[in-house]
Amino acid sequence: MCFSATADLAAGSLICALGVACVARVRRVRDLPLAALPLLLGAHQLVEAAVWHRGGGTGVATTAWAIIALPLLAAYVPLAVLVAAPPGARLRLAVPVLAGLGTAAVLGACLADRAPVADIRGHTVGYAVDVPAVPLLISCYLLATVGSLLITADARLRLLGGLTGAGAAICAAVWRTEFVSTWCAFAAVVSVVLLLWVRRPAAGAAPSAVPLT
Repeated sequence: MCFSATADLAAGSLICALGVACVARVRRVRDLPLAALPLLLGAHQLVEAAVWHRGGGTGVATTAWAIIALPLLAAYVPLAVLVAAPPGARLRLAVPVLAGLGTAAVLGACLADRAPVADIRGHTVGYAVDVPAVPLLISCYLLATVGSLLITADARLRLLGGLTGAGAAICAAVWRTEFVSTWCAFAAVVSVVLLLWVRRPAAGAAPSAVPLT
């Protein structure tokens, strides 16, 4: 995230608290992986606070940040959306799920082959990861993480996908060399939409119905 270790620490703690609220309000078991996404994103910001504290470079914190940001999110997000979707709406998610799993496999292999390097650049952190076919990998990554949200039937999840997609475009335009860092932070912040999603009324329930546990 931008600014400093303190900003990352504060944002990460806040987003983790949001994640706890999301998980606590889950009505259906199949919603749990997606509801837990803010916990992962908040933890990610806390890891980056450690990267700031170490002054960048290589090491456990940098590697952990890269694993979460790259292969883990590429696979986790589309799979979580798939699990939450009604059975009849899952076929359309096959493409982003396959894109996410393929991207995660390539990125995971790259991280296993060469450790990532973090570079403190003023008020941002840049990460250097040696990967092939960068434009293709970025396209597949965004198809998995943003595309899976955009093609769901749920309007709130489509809103989340639209916001994270817009954030990706803005971060790429403004912070080209720190794109991954700033976009992950943006995605974490807008995951507040997930709190609205988990609190939605159960399908077909009357306004006064008691939520299912």
